[in-house]
Amino acid sequence: MDNNISVTNRRVQRTLVVKSVYNITPNMRRVTLHGSELASFPQGAQGAYIKLLFNSTTGDKPVMRTYTVVKQRYQENEIDVDFVLHTGSDSAAHGVACFWASGAKPGDEILISGPGPAKFINTEAESFILGADMTALPALLENLQRLPATAQGQVFIEIQSEADKQSLTKPEKIAINWVINADSGSSATPLFHAISQAALPAGKLSAWIACEFTTMQKIRHYLKSDCNIDKTHLYISSYWKKGVTEEQHKIIRQADAKQINAQ
Repeated sequence: MDNNISVTNRRVQRTLVVKSVYNITPNMRRVTLHGSELASFPQGAQGAYIKLLFNSTTGDKPVMRTYTVVKQRYQENEIDVDFVLHTGSDSAAHGVACFWASGAKPGDEILISGPGPAKFINTEAESFILGADMTALPALLENLQRLPATAQGQVFIEIQSEADKQSLTKPEKIAINWVINADSGSSATPLFHAISQAALPAGKLSAWIACEFTTMQKIRHYLKSDCNIDKTHLYISSYWKKGVTEEQHKIIRQADAKQINAQ
């Protein structure tokens, strides 16, 4: 998929219908959406983001939540969207989407907009580092598919339990490291520690990282300060921040970006 595919399409709204719902792992639920309106959805949209629109309980404008198209079957007018079933202290920040996914059943309707642009790893490198928590795992899967067959490097994936491990398709020389963290987004930031303590792959590095905001900040500082990765070969983003809504996270991200750009 071209990274610029959705610049003219991101505001298009479509009403889709739930076709099927099942749990991939105990804490990850896949919802298949279909509908004739997907006939105009750009082909090759795996890895792009969409906005799911939910009715507001206060009667205001719809609440939007951002998710990744994990799989697309263009000819069948279908897309798959994976939802992390957040529990505990971070469930409130993700409540509307998690609540919907938990109760979704075939025949339910959902309004979406998009897709928006995907951000993929720069594959012009000798070695690769990829990292994600469960919210970014769908996007990471598409990045793995885009690596050359000869790629070497390491992937770090933070999951809530051993049972959340998935079978991944990857190049032979890419090693998968599972990081268990039952308290997603905790200040312990085990994903950061796993990446920072690992031996760096040899050669010119390219990195793609997406995770919780505080963890992202620590990993970003490490990759910029210690790994000497070119700006053109470094993509790092926060998909959420523990304890806040997506709307609040957006404001925090904007302030963080402004500070980084000023340095």
